[in-house]
Amino acid sequence: MTIKEIQDEIVEEFSSFEEWMDKYAYLIELGNDLEPYNDQYRVEQNILEGCQSKVWLHAWMEDGKVYYMGDSDAIIVKGIVALMIRALSGQSPQDIIDSDLSFIDEIGLKEHLSPTRSNGLVAMIKQMRLFAIAFKAQQA
Repeated sequence: MTIKEIQDEIVEEFSSFEEWMDKYAYLIELGNDLEPYNDQYRVEQNILEGCQSKVWLHAWMEDGKVYYMGDSDAIIVKGIVALMIRALSGQSPQDIIDSDLSFIDEIGLKEHLSPTRSNGLVAMIKQMRLFAIAFKAQQA
């Protein structure tokens, strides 16, 4: 599935909720369903800077695709981590670099986050793209 198709799916899921409290509840549910984070990667170097809550992000490359694993100590942020992993994990480095991630605006996520969470989201996207850029450089 392409990043665009995944984004369309996410937009459709969030459109079924009218109230933002329901969307937050769904984010929390997504976070609860996140794959358990491997404790061996719960190290200082995998902590995202720019996030108020702790966010761990690990990436690896397998068969030309980038995969992410993440976690947070805050329940809504953990849901955002789950959403971003769903959108970008299993994609080629170039597709991640080129992705527009329009679903974030389409579902209204950015405008409903506190400034600190919004900054954290930007930091998360930046780090995920940096991993993709690094893996792409390794392929060259």
